[in-house]
Amino acid sequence: MKAVRFHETGDANVLTCEDVPDPVPQDHEVLIRVEATGVNFADVMRRRGDDYPEATPLPFTLGAEIAGTIVATGKAVTSLQVGMSVLAVPGAGGYAQYICVPEAIVVPLPDGVAPVHAAAIVANGLTAALVLRNAARLVAGETILIEAAAGGLGSFAVQLAKHYGAGKVIAAASTPEKRALAERLGADATVDYAAPDWADQVLALTDGKGVDIILETAGGDNVAEAFKALATFGRMIFIGQSSGETSLIDPWALTVSNHTLTSFYVGAYLAFPALIQSTIAEIVGLIVSGHIALQVNTVLPLAKAAEAHRLLESRRTSGKVVLQPWGDA
Repeated sequence: MKAVRFHETGDANVLTCEDVPDPVPQDHEVLIRVEATGVNFADVMRRRGDDYPEATPLPFTLGAEIAGTIVATGKAVTSLQVGMSVLAVPGAGGYAQYICVPEAIVVPLPDGVAPVHAAAIVANGLTAALVLRNAARLVAGETILIEAAAGGLGSFAVQLAKHYGAGKVIAAASTPEKRALAERLGADATVDYAAPDWADQVLALTDGKGVDIILETAGGDNVAEAFKALATFGRMIFIGQSSGETSLIDPWALTVSNHTLTSFYVGAYLAFPALIQSTIAEIVGLIVSGHIALQVNTVLPLAKAAEAHRLLESRRTSGKVVLQPWGDA
């Protein structure tokens, strides 16, 4: 089968499309013919060799979320059958034509949800839901600031925050076009977080109080600026650092206003398959019912994985980037 791997970290050119052996399912696994795999900024970070919560043994196949069709099952699998359309969160290995995954993390797709759309649900939709409920502990009526609000994760977070009862959703994005998209998805207001002192824009939108929750994704100097916009008893959830730059926070800076800095990594939640399955099922239901609009704006064949990474790094994308392993090169 074809798979995209990298044998050393570096720029997008280290990604190579190679022939590798077909995987064989173990007793509690299913073999999936991958029809679509989502591309996430976490993939870029691992490829570049940035700091990452998990080790990246080389050679490595990226791809944390996939959708496709079951073509074989292990002898102990009881709830899934060959021919079923499914999605899964393997964590890695999705940049390939086939993948074996445990039965417990596989979710059947309802009729009418195409694989290319399903691949946008898993990492971004799942992350947004778990962040808002489990890490941020969003309470109805609270104000939230969502960075990179037009991206794959941000576009879900804007919509889910409104669905979960946020009082005001402020979307941060770097271009007028991206801010307009966030507003179409339901954001109550937008700010340009590429502008100097952009936290002042947020304070102005909240009558000087600041926001209760910040979903922080950029890292670097952005973190200190974002903290200026955090309300008393506010929580900042650190999800990533797309800038590739880390940040240093003085604990005393949190004290007087009772600020909370916490973090989120979806990989740790994979230890709770029932939660994963129920959350994904919830998101699929919201999409099928029309309560959430999917944003899949870039679809490329697997052989163009390097191009997908360059697009993400250049910040020229909005919505989700998806690879099709069986698409034409």
